[in-house]
Amino acid sequence: MRLVWQLLAVAAVGMIGGQVAMGLEGNWLATLVVGLLAAALTLLVYWGVVRLTERRPVTEVVGKGSVSGLLIGLVAGIALFAMVIVNIYFLGHYQINGLGTVVGAIGLIGFMAAAAVTEEVLFRGVLFRVIEGWAGTWITLVLTSVLFGLMHLPNAGATAVGIGAAVIAGAMFAAAYAATRNLWLPIGLHFGWNYAASAIFSTEVSGAGTPTGLLDTTITGPAMLTGGSFGPEASPYSIVFCFLTALVFLWLAHRRGRLVPLRKGAKRVESGTTLPQ
Repeated sequence: MRLVWQLLAVAAVGMIGGQVAMGLEGNWLATLVVGLLAAALTLLVYWGVVRLTERRPVTEVVGKGSVSGLLIGLVAGIALFAMVIVNIYFLGHYQINGLGTVVGAIGLIGFMAAAAVTEEVLFRGVLFRVIEGWAGTWITLVLTSVLFGLMHLPNAGATAVGIGAAVIAGAMFAAAYAATRNLWLPIGLHFGWNYAASAIFSTEVSGAGTPTGLLDTTITGPAMLTGGSFGPEASPYSIVFCFLTALVFLWLAHRRGRLVPLRKGAKRVESGTTLPQ
């Protein structure tokens, strides 16, 4: 039942915050403020419901490493997406026409923060963490990554390649959580990736109808290289970079002894007493 209560609580807050932020599109200041408040409230609700249902210190969202984890994830996420764009640019399919909207890029901070926090808390904080105690790291990584990919199925321009790319991205975020055993790195990584795609390079984010960001850009060329209407996330460069990054995080998790075997280690992961934090 704890899984149900945690999912319901976080999903309710995230959905309400997301809907409000979407309704404020065009008002950059309100979007910024509401989005950041929704992200903070989601984390607070997660901390509260986990404390209530599991009666343990919620080490994955408190304690040392929060600022450094967010910053490292942010830089890594922006850098990864920048490498995707650089490859598409040198093929001649990405063109910068001029400046877009600075205030729009600022407003997207709130919108993308709310989205990144909600999705990471739901998929990594609740689903991955709880299921891992039953099924182990590898099965859980595959299962939750597939669910994360399928969540993008209703988005415009969704194709088999796009959904597959979202699955790989979900595996990267899950691996980041497994390597650190906290949510700060995957939240920063998720936010940095989405913010770079939307607010910096002004590209489509998973076919979600993303507004223009800092740059006024045009992407042309075959969908098999650019990702088409789903966005560069569905490009082969995105898939390769996310896959390689996931492997690095999984290697770190293995080296740190943080991979949980099947039907073993549930208490160790949740109590934080055996696995290093």
